[in-house]
Amino acid sequence: MKPLMPFRIFNKAKSTQQVEDEHWYRITAATEGESGAKVIEVYVYGEIGAWGITANQFIQDLKAVDDGVSEVVVAFNTNGGDLFEGLAIHNALSRLGERCTGRVDALAASAGSVAVCGAHRVIMASNAMLMIHNPYTWVGGDAEDLRRVADVLDQAFEAMIAAYKAKAPDIDDAELRRLINDETWLTAQEALELGLADEIGNGVKVQACLGQGTALARYRNTPQALLDQLRASQAESDTPSEPAPKGEPVAPPAADSTALALMITQACAKAGISNLVAPLIASTKLADEATVQAALTRAKAVRDLCVAARLPEMTADFVSAGLDATAVRARLFDKLVGSGKGFEIDNSLPPADDEPEKVKAKLPNPSNIWSARRQAAQQRTGKGA
Repeated sequence: MKPLMPFRIFNKAKSTQQVEDEHWYRITAATEGESGAKVIEVYVYGEIGAWGITANQFIQDLKAVDDGVSEVVVAFNTNGGDLFEGLAIHNALSRLGERCTGRVDALAASAGSVAVCGAHRVIMASNAMLMIHNPYTWVGGDAEDLRRVADVLDQAFEAMIAAYKAKAPDIDDAELRRLINDETWLTAQEALELGLADEIGNGVKVQACLGQGTALARYRNTPQALLDQLRASQAESDTPSEPAPKGEPVAPPAADSTALALMITQACAKAGISNLVAPLIASTKLADEATVQAALTRAKAVRDLCVAARLPEMTADFVSAGLDATAVRARLFDKLVGSGKGFEIDNSLPPADDEPEKVKAKLPNPSNIWSARRQAAQQRTGKGA
């Protein structure tokens, strides 16, 4: 059997959120808190397991600054990541006991929700969210391989159940399983009522933490209000109210915007995707040539996927949302499987224009053979006479 791929929710955003020192976490040594006691601050801001940093490294770095007595506050703002990495962080925080407080600044999704529930006390910002859903993976192999993977996914599901129940032992088992299966986005109040949070703190601007709404487009049930809020924030940041300081990006000049719009129009006409001109202009905001070229490449791949799935009408929406091929493939898979109709894959190659016509072989006809032989014999007899 081939080795199983990790149970990981891949970040399908257009770009990975910038995190200090290319880590998805940052640890600050103990400093004086408001009460005068020392506090170790940990920021899990990014996709858990990204950048090649493992939970083991995270735990080792935390141990290096932990004096065994200071309070540890772990702030979360993560779209998720590798489930097993999240479980490892959950257990590491649990071992800290009452010294550990988990704080959801904006979003603790997927593996992030598993990790934060390892803290003795969980505080959620008033406008933060906790998202729980089924474990998910990509895999290849024969039928027996896939059956084993399904069994492991079931075991991973039970591990998640145990992690959530460790935080909320009184939660109804059947209800928890339903919420996970339905991919549920919990507000701070809902998480508090379920026992997955202990306190609601002061709110923060979600968009200031997450940056771009496309990072959440990979999930099925992302609240529209959250996506709208993030997109509004991005639009505001793209329109500076005063001259940008030196070194910061500014909006392209009108002449450059015209040239980039023309580039999109011509490239779309050549590729036969002229219907995507408007979505591409809207999604790229004509930022620069590199952004436009990357968007054109993605649009072609998205068009091909939608055509293969026999859902070409969805192409424009996917392009407008800035989704890449991986995100679109997942969305199409969910839609096709959810519809129960399935789809066929035609692996045959189209015939070349200059390919000669193939001659089909025919079965031998005994009557024709004997008739030809008799005719040939009569001709020989007639010549001999």
